[in-house]
Amino acid sequence: MIDSHAHLDDERFDGDRDEVVARAREAGIERIVCPGIDLATSRKVVELAHRYDEVLAAVGIQPQHADSWDDAALAEIERLAADGRCVAIGEIGLDYARSKVPRPRQQEVFEAQLGLARRLDLPVIVHCREAFDDCLAIFGGEFGHGQDARATQGEFGHGQDARATRAAVRGVMHCFSGTVPTALRCCDLGLMVSFSGTVTYPGSGELRAAAKTIPAEHLLVETDCPYLPPQPIRGQRNEPARIVHTVEALADVLELSVEDVQRVTTANAQILFGLPVEEGEASIVYPIRDSLYVNLTNRCTNECVFCPRSTNPRVKGHWLRMAEGSEPSADDVIRAIGDPTRYDEIVFCGFGEPTLRLPVMLQVAEWVKSKGGRTRLNTNGQGDLIAKQPIAPLLKGRIDAVSVSLNTADAAQYAEMSRSAFGERTYEGVLDFVRMAMRCGIRVTVTALDYPGVDTGAVERMAKELGVEFRLRTYKQLG
Repeated sequence: MIDSHAHLDDERFDGDRDEVVARAREAGIERIVCPGIDLATSRKVVELAHRYDEVLAAVGIQPQHADSWDDAALAEIERLAADGRCVAIGEIGLDYARSKVPRPRQQEVFEAQLGLARRLDLPVIVHCREAFDDCLAIFGGEFGHGQDARATQGEFGHGQDARATRAAVRGVMHCFSGTVPTALRCCDLGLMVSFSGTVTYPGSGELRAAAKTIPAEHLLVETDCPYLPPQPIRGQRNEPARIVHTVEALADVLELSVEDVQRVTTANAQILFGLPVEEGEASIVYPIRDSLYVNLTNRCTNECVFCPRSTNPRVKGHWLRMAEGSEPSADDVIRAIGDPTRYDEIVFCGFGEPTLRLPVMLQVAEWVKSKGGRTRLNTNGQGDLIAKQPIAPLLKGRIDAVSVSLNTADAAQYAEMSRSAFGERTYEGVLDFVRMAMRCGIRVTVTALDYPGVDTGAVERMAKELGVEFRLRTYKQLG
C-alpha cells in the first residue's frame, strides 16, 4: 500500500518517528508521501525522505501560509523540488474555511505553484476546503483542459476518454470532502481523488457515495496523519499503519476485496508520483472480488467510443496489454487458473472479445466444468458473426452464463457507438445470439452503459421483451 499523504514531520512524531515508520513497514506500507505546508516543513520532509527509504517528499505552500509567498519562496520551493526524493508540489490550493489569508492572495499563490509544477513536470497535491468552485476553476484554467472531450468532439465522435486529451495533467485532490458531482468534476479535470479516515465515520455517507461513483483509476488513499484517525481509533493520534481501516471501508463501499483496493490505489499512486510500475507481461488471469477473469485476447471486432483499451489497458490495477503474438494457449490459461473452485466463477472477459478465440475458450471452459467450477462469458455478442455460425449450441454445457454488451436499444446508435467490423448487420446479429443462447438454456444478461445519450430504460425494456436479465453498467467503471 501507499499512504499518499502523511505529515510525518509533525512534532507529535518527534518521540517515536522511527517506530512509526517501522510499524508502517510491517503493515505493508511501501511508500509514504509527506507534503510540506510552508518553507520550514518543506525542508523537513525532504530531510525525512533521505532518512527513511519509505518516505517521499512533496514541497509547497499551503493556503494557510500563502501570505509567506514571494520570489524567494518560489526559488526555495523550486530548489527543494529538484531533489531526487521529491515527487510532487504540495500541498497547495485554497482554504476558505480556516485560512485568514485573503482569497485573492490564496488564488494567486495557488496559480503560481500550479505553474511551477507544470514547468517542472511534477504532479500537485491539492488542499481544498469550502472552495471547490474556485479551486477547480483555477486548476482547469491553468492547464487549459476544463472541458470534457465529448463536449468538443461530438457526442459519440471520439474513441478516447477525456483523460487521454489531458495526459500532461497530474494531481490529486487530497483528503476529499466534497459531493458526488464535485468528485466527478475532479476526475474530469484529470485529478485523482484521495480518501482519508473520514470515509470510515458513521456520518460520512456522502463521502462514501462519492467514492463509489468515481472511476477506480482515480482512487487514492491517505491518512493525513497525525490528523483524521479512522473510526476504530478515533480520538487517538493517526499514523500510516492505520491506513488499513480506510482501505477496508473503501472495499466495503466499492464491493471489492481489500486486496483489490490495495492493488488499485498502489498502482494509481505509482502512476501519479512517477514511481516504478511493474507492468511486465499481461495478466493471463486476474482476480476481482471473488471471481477470476481470463484475458484471452486484446483483439476486438469493435472500436467502441468509450473503450480505454488502447489508452489505459489496466483494470482494477491489473495490467492487461498483451505484446503482439503473446495470446495464451489453453494450457497456459489452465495452469494460470489452478483450482477453479477457489472462485465463484471463471469469467472469460479480458481486454478484447473472447469469442475471437472460441476453440481455446471452449477447451478451457470444458476443463473448468470438469473440475466443478462455474463459467461466464462477457461478450459483445458478435460470436456468430465471427464464427459464421451460431455458437450458442457450442457454449451449452460449457458456459453457465453470458453477459452481452448491448448498450443501446437503437441500431443506428449502436453502430455509431461500437463501430463494429461487421457494419450494419451487427446489431441484429447480436440480438440473434441473445435469442439463441436463451433457447440453449444459458442464463443471459444484456447490459447497457450509462453513457451520455443512451436511453438505458429502453434497453431494460428490450431485455424484458427478450426474456433475459438486464444490468446497468457505470461509465468509466471497469471490472
